[in-house]
Amino acid sequence: MAEAATLNFDIDGMTCGGCAARAERAMSAVSGVEEASANFANGKGRIRLAANSDAAVGPALSGALSAAGYPALTHRHRMEITGMTCGSCAARVEAALSQVPGVITAQVNLADHMATVTSLEERSAPLVEAVASTGYSAAPLASGARPDHDDAAESTALRRRLIIAALLTIPVFVMEMGGHVYPPLHHLIARTIGTETSWLIQFALTTAVLAGPGRPFYATGWSALIRRAPDMNSLVMLGTGAAWSFSTVALFAPGLLPEGTRTIYFEAAAVIVTLILLGRWLESRSRGRTGAAIRRLIGLRPDTAILLRDGKPVETPLDRIRRGDLILVRPGQRIPLDGVIRDGTAAVDESMITGEPIAVEKTKGDAVTGGTVNGTGALTIRVTAVGEDTTLARIIAMVEEAQGARLPVQDLVNRITLWFVPAVMAIAALTIAGWLIFGPAPALPFALVAGVAVLIIACPCAMGLATPTSIMVGTGRAAELGVLFRRGDALQALSDIDIVAFDKTGTLTEGRPDLTDLHAVDGDEDRLLARVAAVETLSEHPLAAAITRAARDRGLALPRAANLTSVTGHGLIAEVEGARVVIGNAALLRREGIDAGRLEAEAASLAADGKTPILVAIDGEAAGVLALADRIRPGAREMIDRLHDMGRRTALISGDIEAAANAVARQLGIDDVRAGVLPEGKVDAIRDLQGHGKVAFVGDGINDAPALATADIGLAIGTGTDIAVESAEVILMSGDPRGVVNAIELSRRTMTNIKQNLGWAFGYNILLIPVAAGLLYPMTGLLLSPVLAAGAMALSSVLVLTNALRLRYVRAAAAEDRRDES
Repeated sequence: MAEAATLNFDIDGMTCGGCAARAERAMSAVSGVEEASANFANGKGRIRLAANSDAAVGPALSGALSAAGYPALTHRHRMEITGMTCGSCAARVEAALSQVPGVITAQVNLADHMATVTSLEERSAPLVEAVASTGYSAAPLASGARPDHDDAAESTALRRRLIIAALLTIPVFVMEMGGHVYPPLHHLIARTIGTETSWLIQFALTTAVLAGPGRPFYATGWSALIRRAPDMNSLVMLGTGAAWSFSTVALFAPGLLPEGTRTIYFEAAAVIVTLILLGRWLESRSRGRTGAAIRRLIGLRPDTAILLRDGKPVETPLDRIRRGDLILVRPGQRIPLDGVIRDGTAAVDESMITGEPIAVEKTKGDAVTGGTVNGTGALTIRVTAVGEDTTLARIIAMVEEAQGARLPVQDLVNRITLWFVPAVMAIAALTIAGWLIFGPAPALPFALVAGVAVLIIACPCAMGLATPTSIMVGTGRAAELGVLFRRGDALQALSDIDIVAFDKTGTLTEGRPDLTDLHAVDGDEDRLLARVAAVETLSEHPLAAAITRAARDRGLALPRAANLTSVTGHGLIAEVEGARVVIGNAALLRREGIDAGRLEAEAASLAADGKTPILVAIDGEAAGVLALADRIRPGAREMIDRLHDMGRRTALISGDIEAAANAVARQLGIDDVRAGVLPEGKVDAIRDLQGHGKVAFVGDGINDAPALATADIGLAIGTGTDIAVESAEVILMSGDPRGVVNAIELSRRTMTNIKQNLGWAFGYNILLIPVAAGLLYPMTGLLLSPVLAAGAMALSSVLVLTNALRLRYVRAAAAEDRRDES
């Protein structure tokens, strides 16, 4: 940094002059800060950096203020970067952004041309200037906006350049190389137009290829070279430029070359450009598909809604709809915004939120989510969320953030790609020198072929694309299956989990009691249930609601109950149809002088299964027993079995009584049970489990927030309208617990995919660069042609992208099960 820089930012928590003084001391202690001031009245901080100090003071400054108790407020900047073509480009842009004063973190994603920066300053101008200094351009994006990068237009432009280059290259290739395949062709050319004329035609056509379709390689490569930041285009420029220049000298001024070295390589220069254009066209098409999930999500938002204005339907742009407005959604239409149904009943397809293909019945008072599809009936909906507050907008934001995340391995990749191109240029120079010194005569053509092959075969693009493309496709596919990774690095952590621990109520169970058992001494279960439900209608106890719901589901007509007496902790007594009905535990029946012996054994057996037994007596005689329990969610057993098949241990951490927790664990086959645990005790239970491996905790995302935050990975099971769970790294939009298997399976496959990509990208360059330099020549006499090198380089990035795109077709376990059930 040539001169001192000044940084202004907001500080939270200052309430007096003492606070400001402590904040100033914390800032002054940071290396490179020459002067610091804090104003508690307006909450502002200001520092001046010493001239030529390290500009990257943002992380240290933020950490110092947080440690002092006065954290600096940060701002998130999203920018579209144009001009990047390889991994070294992305690494250079990221390095430049990281050096801007006040920047805390900077991430650049080659796959989607996006940069995400966390900075102390609200201004984005210094970031744009930093990107421009590297030779690329940046355009800040408003919150919620998407990059304007048109992959289809880029692909079309590359296709046009490819066709032109191919039409010009084919004659060159046929004239120069056709004779090697079909010798009479060589003699035909010599007899007709002559070898010199053939070379002149090749010169003209190759020059047209380089000056036309290949011109962007030269313009971009030369610009990067003079900035001392060479990129992939610089390698192409040097390689093809060397082949063309040598051939031109050999054609027009052969006397300048040593005896016996007159050879032309016009076909190499032309074919290299054509093959690289082919690779970039295929890469562009593939890269356009990596963000398909985000585009599909964005496509779920209608542009307009039918607003009910004074009771009359008026089609209105979505940005003019306000919270509290009434909108009309006709059958078959997509619901435009989140809301609550005011009138109407319909089956709503919520598969875009939950991944569940079965429509859900919705009626008055039910919440609906924007982007879902109304099936059968007209709905009047009161809007509850608009703009970025809608569920769909938040889902898109989460997926975008996860797709833009960088795994720890990417830091190493970026450091390597930053120096990769200069290292390749140095290897090419050493290769040429080695061939000139030690190569067989004539050494110059051998040196040129090997040097050009080294420049052309190197591929930093594959390294730069290996991780981000897999993350983009993997998290996008997860969103389609109802699994939201709030952070991309959760992908890596979840794949390494050893133990999966669960909350019980609302996670493995439905979260509400239901009638599970009913036994009438006289055999008339309906009559017994009707009388008990009649009494329970007068109670507000949660168990009472379960009994009356069961009677309603059976279509029973309830008699009238009167003279209700509530016995605290024991049960209810009332009169029904002239009979005295006692409902409660065995102690209540004994207190009333009723012999419950014949029912107590059955009640004890039900209690041992984790159910809540309720004894009933009518007119002094034992009449029957009911049992209520929180039902196991469908698919919970299959989920536990699949986790065991994956080699994961399972645990249940519940605040419920031991009998109920053990009963659920037995039914599901869970390995470890911790019962009677208070919310704060769940944290201790997880820490204990962490002594045996990495732990993922699955809970409802609200009551289990401390446990979710303590676990190595927190997974929140919730509905589509309850997704803002700050403590969880992964959100399972569907209530189906098998989503846990989906999340782990997608995590595992994505990490495997990343390892495959990195293995290919690094292995390709490590193995083939020495081959291109001529390592095999002394043993085999084979020297890699620059044309073959260009083909290998072109295919390298395409193979990485194609491998990442395989994640789009992952058929996760729960998705298969749902199709089978439907």
